[in-house]
Amino acid sequence: MRAFIFPGQGSQAVGMGKALAEASAVARALFEEVDDALGQHLARLMAEGPIEDLTLTENAQPAIMANAVATLRVSGISIDKADFVAGHSLGEYSALSAAEAFDVATTAKLLKLRGRAMQAAVPVGEGAMAALLGLGLDAAQEVAAEAAQGEICTVANDNDPNQVVVSGHKAAVERALEIAKAKGARRALLLPVSAPFHCPLMQPAADAMAEALAGADLKAPAVPVYANVIAAPVADPGEIRPLLVEQVTGMVRWRESVAAMAEAGVTHFVEFGGKVLSPMVKRIAPDARTTSVVSMDDIEALVKEI
Repeated sequence: MRAFIFPGQGSQAVGMGKALAEASAVARALFEEVDDALGQHLARLMAEGPIEDLTLTENAQPAIMANAVATLRVSGISIDKADFVAGHSLGEYSALSAAEAFDVATTAKLLKLRGRAMQAAVPVGEGAMAALLGLGLDAAQEVAAEAAQGEICTVANDNDPNQVVVSGHKAAVERALEIAKAKGARRALLLPVSAPFHCPLMQPAADAMAEALAGADLKAPAVPVYANVIAAPVADPGEIRPLLVEQVTGMVRWRESVAAMAEAGVTHFVEFGGKVLSPMVKRIAPDARTTSVVSMDDIEALVKEI
């Protein structure tokens, strides 16, 4: 069995999509569709930068989606070659688009709004996120609870057995760094992010997404999608919408999602548009095979195999 997986924020880089667009009319058409939907030259920003503009959440989110979905489209591989799809945070939208639940234009608009709403939810400098390496979920949750001290500090991403991210008020997250080190974390470091994602401080963004998703055209995905917040497959649009809203403030249960897919029989995870999730998968499911598909050479190799 096979899962197609899609990366989240942090996988953006200047030059992303450029080689695909130069080599493939399919990629050019998809990037034009995204540009038209957003009314901006996102493809040019992806290809040429500057990185400061590309990293802005409202640009990074649709850019990462466009690059990942273009990589799949250029391959020509049918979505029914996957038994499941999944994505990390914003990557869940890429997965839904790949599975034909959202069209690309709708996905791009939703992610642009999601990026803006998440950035606007908390004034710059008031929130933070930190990676705790070498601590599992239970230990990280204890760290977050101890660090909160009346503020918000919760686990945002359970990425793999040795990497958990906490999010919340900046002072609380900074306290979490010291507590984590005292509890034996191998490393604990602040992340270079512009807002405290996946924590209760994002509630205004969740409200904005609830309104946007209520009016968005959403079909049943062609293959089941593993939802971040429940680490289980969903295919009913009536379930998918509220889970996407909950995802804005809720924990990304990536470790559990990958473990559940492996338990369901997935032996091959194919990451489109990045090389971020594959190392996590190997730490969660060591016996699984991973393939990262970024370049035209990667695409050609995958096509020969599938």
